[in-house]
Amino acid sequence: MNHDSFLAFDIGAESGRALLGTLEKEEIRVKEIYRFQNKMISKGGRVYWDVHHLFEEIKKGIRECVRENKGPVFSIGIDTWGVDFGLFDKRGHLISLPFAYRDKRNKKAMEEFLEKIPPKQVYHLTGIQFLQFNSLFQLHALRTQNPEIITKAKDLLFMPDIFNYFLTGEMATEFSYATTSQLFNPRKDGWEEQLFKILDVPVSLMQDVETAGKILGPVKGSVEKETGISSVPVVLAATHDTASAVAAVPAKGEEWAFISSGTWSIMGIELNSSLINEESYSLNFTNEGGIGRKFRLSKNITGLWLLQECRKKWRGRRNIEYGELMKKASSAKPFRSLIDPDCPLFLKPADMTEAIGEFCRKTGQPRPESVNEFVRCVLESLAFKYKFVFDELCSLCGRPISRVHIIGGGSRNKVLCQYTADALGLPVVAGLAEAAAVGNIMIQALSAGKVDSLESVRDMISASFDLRIYDPAESEEWERHYDGFKRICRESHNETKDY
Repeated sequence: MNHDSFLAFDIGAESGRALLGTLEKEEIRVKEIYRFQNKMISKGGRVYWDVHHLFEEIKKGIRECVRENKGPVFSIGIDTWGVDFGLFDKRGHLISLPFAYRDKRNKKAMEEFLEKIPPKQVYHLTGIQFLQFNSLFQLHALRTQNPEIITKAKDLLFMPDIFNYFLTGEMATEFSYATTSQLFNPRKDGWEEQLFKILDVPVSLMQDVETAGKILGPVKGSVEKETGISSVPVVLAATHDTASAVAAVPAKGEEWAFISSGTWSIMGIELNSSLINEESYSLNFTNEGGIGRKFRLSKNITGLWLLQECRKKWRGRRNIEYGELMKKASSAKPFRSLIDPDCPLFLKPADMTEAIGEFCRKTGQPRPESVNEFVRCVLESLAFKYKFVFDELCSLCGRPISRVHIIGGGSRNKVLCQYTADALGLPVVAGLAEAAAVGNIMIQALSAGKVDSLESVRDMISASFDLRIYDPAESEEWERHYDGFKRICRESHNETKDY
């Protein structure tokens, strides 16, 4: 029986996993005990998340934990992807499945809302990057297209809040997730009422905003009976997965940046307070909360979604594993075709390879033909986009950055890590593929008093996991092609702005 064990659920847009973390002296031992698939479901032309199915998977993970751990865990924590939410009626029942952020209605909703208030004003109230699927614009879409849901609603719960509510019967929103919504004012440290008035949505729908590490409550009796778990508290991790992941960055000092690399890539630095000014607005950087009420000055970048979607098509021919795809990249001609990963063409195309081909056609480049060429195109383009955002970040923060930490699933991608080091001309420290789950576990350990500070958390993680350093090898060659990448991005903005 080990009371220094913590159970973390990290749920992403493609899959979820349950990891059991155990503290042993000055190190942490982490074991994956359950993994499950997640996907958007289509119904009536709309795209949703099946939260009931996901909660059944969470309960399966708890049952597996009971079987695996041979005793109680100290606590449970949940983190998920950002922005999506569900609405509950006065009886505490979910009114409708939550819409998924890739639903096409969001682009129109963003445009409509920003006709009512200048974008600059929204940014200075919230400090959040403009993305068409932000909670603010999704809420506007609900208000205009499904007003009956708003009329019935008493409470709004974001994705991790929903699962925490299903587990405990308690409703709350954690700080890191609240800040991502573009509904929260970091200077006031509260929900921005002006935006709710423009939305014509009552701010009373929102929950109290709590700091990561707060104990939400014990697991409900019904969940205990279904899973066999004893009375265990649910702790609010940094419920936005990137916040938990950045808490786990094994870094010292301040001269570092991070890339959380997965379906999405998020690049940024950690600050003690938000940075909201004219330059951060013009560069469209976001200020999202982190552990200890710190902030992540960062930017979202479309990530390995591009490759995931290409692979879906290729798997129709045969099952191509990611390791095999990476080997193929090295045999293709360098810098033959480049794309802007953030072009709207790539948000949710019916066929990602066709979308990439269309982008290349519009920007006067040869279309990738072979799998090798597609893979190299995607990975080189991601590395160049990291450099583009890195240069903006350095301009904004005004402090030296001497290394970059890549965390998340992309840290396993040796080709992408090397390309990133080459493009940036800096050492890249890669490791902690399950950074969000590890950060989730360590926040629970902080809450339990097993670790005394964020610095101690990072020291323990450094001592517990193997890290790999990628030194830049061909930076001059990458630098020669960088202006061409920037030109392609400018051209694509003009060619595809109506998509």
